[in-house]
Amino acid sequence: MSTLIDTLKETTDTLTRGNVEQYPFIPRPTRSLPNMNTTREMMHLVKALLFPGFFDDAGFNGHVTELHVDVHVSRLYSLLDEQIYRSFYFFGDGPGISEQQSSALTLDFIKQLPEIKRLLATDIKAVHDGDPAATSYGEVICCYPAIQAMIYYRVAHELLRMNVPLLPRIITELAHSTTGIDIHPGARIGEYFSIDHGTGVVIGETCIIGNHVRLYQGVTLGAKSFTLNNEGLPVNLPRHPIIEDNVIIYSNSTILGRITIGHDSIIGGNIWQVYDVPPHSRVVQKRATSAFTDGLGI
Repeated sequence: MSTLIDTLKETTDTLTRGNVEQYPFIPRPTRSLPNMNTTREMMHLVKALLFPGFFDDAGFNGHVTELHVDVHVSRLYSLLDEQIYRSFYFFGDGPGISEQQSSALTLDFIKQLPEIKRLLATDIKAVHDGDPAATSYGEVICCYPAIQAMIYYRVAHELLRMNVPLLPRIITELAHSTTGIDIHPGARIGEYFSIDHGTGVVIGETCIIGNHVRLYQGVTLGAKSFTLNNEGLPVNLPRHPIIEDNVIIYSNSTILGRITIGHDSIIGGNIWQVYDVPPHSRVVQKRATSAFTDGLGI
């Protein structure tokens, strides 16, 4: 028994004290950070408020009551206020924000919900109108992973715009783990954005995406290289592509670096693009040629 107790005590001492010296770069928060389960509940409330009847029982009788909305908004305010307040502990031991400041940020976010819904409505229309397999707008809201990812992204982007730390990344990573679509909350995405199928799509932090842009599965909008500081660490500079209006990028194409894909262009599948593309371009793979294929007339 003493051996077991000694082993447990030694392990506890190592984890609580020894690891502080061994891993000094790992922070030790003095308060609880944003909670993953609470953030899930918070996002469920956001979805229920934005699309009544799709993610809860509201609207079953054909309308949404003010009481229903008030209950959801009150609960959302309570959860989000606490999560924002906790998020600011991420940068240090002391409080990074007062309770009054946290409450003000929470109210500012709630005021933005109508605009978030407007943007999401354009995404829903773009996804539906671009997919012949979609039977209704309701099906798109309920079932399509692109819409789930965009709900989380547009909420996270608004919080990041308000300079809330940590929480926006938690929100988008929840969507990433569920949908396989990885959108950094810092990316700037315009109206009528759609992703078909979605799995494996990656959109980097400094991407700028215009209106009426469509991506297919496996598309990466990433960084080609990094600028390093004197310590050899990457500097956070614009490093991801700019995708202008009315661009289509087909499956498994990789667009890297701070390049511009001009408006009204089409990037075919399995393309590796690291240079600017002028407007109204069509980038596709060349057909392989050889004496053998030429002789066959291929």
